Amino acid sequence: MDTPPADYDERYLAGVVRFNRGEYFDAHEVWEDLWTDCPAADRRFYQALIQAAVALHHWGNRNRAGAQRLFHSGRRYMEPYRPAYRGLDVDRFWRDVEEALAEALAESEGRPREGEAPAEPPSRRLGPCSDVEQTPGPAAPGLGGSLALPKTGPTPGSSDPLPRITLDPPPARWPDPDEVHHD
Repeated sequence: MDTPPADYDERYLAGVVRFNRGEYFDAHEVWEDLWTDCPAADRRFYQALIQAAVALHHWGNRNRAGAQRLFHSGRRYMEPYRPAYRGLDVDRFWRDVEEALAEALAESEGRPREGEAPAEPPSRRLGPCSDVEQTPGPAAPGLGGSLALPKTGPTPGSSDPLPRITLDPPPARWPDPDEVHHD
């Protein structure tokens, strides 16, 4: 029997869409608005998502220390929500983020490992059309009738795959993140 679609806050979903597009700073902005007025029991969960998004944003801007710090604190904050919360497979999410930040996390104090050249952070910005594929599923206004997600696999010019959030159960519908109100 299929699990019925879940009813998630549209700001949560808009952040997921932005995160999956590689728009980490924008995902953080949407989730921060949700974090300010969510129930106390959810605050650390959303704070951890925000910190994961900002860690990826920092690494894209060559801020290794910021990426490392926020990755570790965000993962700690989400620990009580394991194994799954709000449709998110918590362990898988942090494995995917850790894999995307592997070079940033493997190096200490900005120095490469012995015998290796300094790592370059991968490009995290995806264009609106060239690097996305249309996935079948519930209609998402303004997104070509279905949710636009990054193509799976490595980012061009990088060995790091982009982390991607999937929700189980899926939402009844995906919002257009440009139409979701946030401050």
